[in-house]
Amino acid sequence: MEKVTLDITEMAHGGSGIGRANRSRTVFVPLTVPGEKVRAQIVSEKNKYAQAELVQVLQPSPERVTPRCQHFAVCGGCHFQHMSYGAQLAAKEAVVRDQLARLGGFKQANVVPVLPNPEPWAYRVEMVLSPVGNGRLGFWSPVQKEVIAIEECPIARPELVGLLQDVELDLPGLRKLSLRVGDDEALLAAIEVDGVEPPELEADFPISVAIVLPDKTAASLVGDFYSVQRINGRDFRISPGVDMAGSPAGMELVVQTVLRYAMLTGEENVVELYSGAGTLTAFLAEKSAEVVAVERNPDAVADLAVNLDDLDNVNLFEGEVEDVLPLMPEEVEVMVAHPWGNGLSKKAVTAVSQAKPARFIYVSSDVATLARDGRSLAKAGYNLVEIQPIDMQPQTFHIETVSLWERA
Repeated sequence: MEKVTLDITEMAHGGSGIGRANRSRTVFVPLTVPGEKVRAQIVSEKNKYAQAELVQVLQPSPERVTPRCQHFAVCGGCHFQHMSYGAQLAAKEAVVRDQLARLGGFKQANVVPVLPNPEPWAYRVEMVLSPVGNGRLGFWSPVQKEVIAIEECPIARPELVGLLQDVELDLPGLRKLSLRVGDDEALLAAIEVDGVEPPELEADFPISVAIVLPDKTAASLVGDFYSVQRINGRDFRISPGVDMAGSPAGMELVVQTVLRYAMLTGEENVVELYSGAGTLTAFLAEKSAEVVAVERNPDAVADLAVNLDDLDNVNLFEGEVEDVLPLMPEEVEVMVAHPWGNGLSKKAVTAVSQAKPARFIYVSSDVATLARDGRSLAKAGYNLVEIQPIDMQPQTFHIETVSLWERA
């Protein structure tokens, strides 16, 4: 296979460094840092770009550091452990600017500096694992093309890593096991198996176990059927099939940014789309006249009802955003959306634009889908005012963004 010498000039969305072998060919090389000169081996090639593996760092960047984890570069869960934290933040800001410009057409987007996570290590409260064999669990390795057993994970909470050593499962048909730790230090294991028949289980140490069904609802098998997560001083019940903030400290930054953009005075009517268990809803309700929350997952709806029991200005609708939004007759001043990774559907964008909120706040966990949806919002008459990147998942290429859009 061909080997090339490259100057790494920038980071791509996905965690690889970018070098150019010549003017017409861009080469993507994982595990590199902007400013380095490297030797790389081409492993696949398209018309105008190639994927390569790092062979040797010829001139290292001063931002290169020693990775903490023995599994780094093999397990695929982290992408940036070889970079200083400051370099990670700079790379993420550059990627946000690049994706908005190239995919969204926002050449002069007002992107403010990335908010750093106060917990760059040991922050993750959930581990999603697959069976390795012999009752052991691990992560999928894109390098080895198989699930590998995990001995350590420095981005996960220590309680989860300790639990991983204690759990032995021999369940036929097991596809996935999610381990969660709540802020009350309670442990929960959620299993996904082929079919819907719950297996018989016994736990010989304090842990709750639930089965997650194909529709993402869950049934309790042992102990409590939820975890408790504390965000901004408030406790939230989170069921196994409901999204849980990967970093509570990162989620607090999201809440603070959304409230800053919402500029609520206590008089506004707010609509929140994809409300989940209510981790944003609660704080919006505390500062507005009324909140209408829309969520399709019945377990999340049940969680939200419990979590916001002390608030009397929240109306909750269960259903798809594109079906529920057109039924709302009242004028919407502020609308907040926090969709899943695949972003807003075309019907959802249409429903948002037809509701005509004065301010639209979009929380996105994928800057590529944000750029795509932003193009649609711009066509519908919305101007991008500001975008705040937030480092929800340090040591990975993932970047959370909160963006403010105003109707022209």
